[in-house]
Amino acid sequence: MNVSGHQKINSAYSKSLKFAKSHYENFPVVSFLIPKNLRKHVAIIYWFARTADDYADEGNLLEGERLEKLNNFEIRMKLLLIGKAESDYEFALANTIKERNLTVENFYNLIKAFRQDVIKNRYANFDEVLDYCKHSANPVGRLILELFDIRTEEAFNYSDKICTALQLTNFLQDIPIDYKKGRIYMPQDEMDLLQITEKLFEDKENSHKLKQLVKHNVDRIQNLFDDGKKLFPLLSGRLKIEIIWTVAGGEEILDQIRKNDYNLFNNRPELSKIRMVCLLLKSIIKN
Repeated sequence: MNVSGHQKINSAYSKSLKFAKSHYENFPVVSFLIPKNLRKHVAIIYWFARTADDYADEGNLLEGERLEKLNNFEIRMKLLLIGKAESDYEFALANTIKERNLTVENFYNLIKAFRQDVIKNRYANFDEVLDYCKHSANPVGRLILELFDIRTEEAFNYSDKICTALQLTNFLQDIPIDYKKGRIYMPQDEMDLLQITEKLFEDKENSHKLKQLVKHNVDRIQNLFDDGKKLFPLLSGRLKIEIIWTVAGGEEILDQIRKNDYNLFNNRPELSKIRMVCLLLKSIIKN
């Protein structure tokens, strides 16, 4: 690679690091716990996922326009893999995939999930929700493990549990926000069983039945986190602390929902910087 190519890649990595640090998430995206040589790779993966997510979600684009952007994004993905990258970001992503031997299917699965966000806004049952998480969340965890050269099916399986739990936690956080966008991720059959109508979402009414459903989901998510914690013994060093910290952040959101009596309309549960530091210290002690 010539000097110009290296400059493009380094510039894109620098921009992607700034990009990652400027966005709020329930988990640390590029923290000091990530080895310095891997931070740029984590950041460019985050750029990819966040960019595709924004195409599906942000702005006032029509459905057809969103799908066109995602389709073009997928085409660009295919081209950068065969050496036809155009933007600095694409050069950096292609470099990361090659250098770290990442599974390309994980990137395509992410695009599939974001495309689904555009065309699907109701989920008949929990299996459909899990299938969405399989494409929207689990690939990220698998990519992080691959960056650290962890590639066993056992590790992938437990990582999937954690990532699915984080995604489901985010769904609970964002029920009012998602409803404004026309989406409900609560399984329709479970809503029907408790005779919960969408008018409750419209009126922001925290009925006893809706609280029952939220509690059911909180308990179910906690079980996923508990199962996913079996990943911890398979990890070591800073990555282990990072994943423990990430899970602690998700569980903290669940605790806030419990303390708020499963009311999701009045106060959106979020993690303050101080609370994140406290959780980090606890994660280091647990390790």
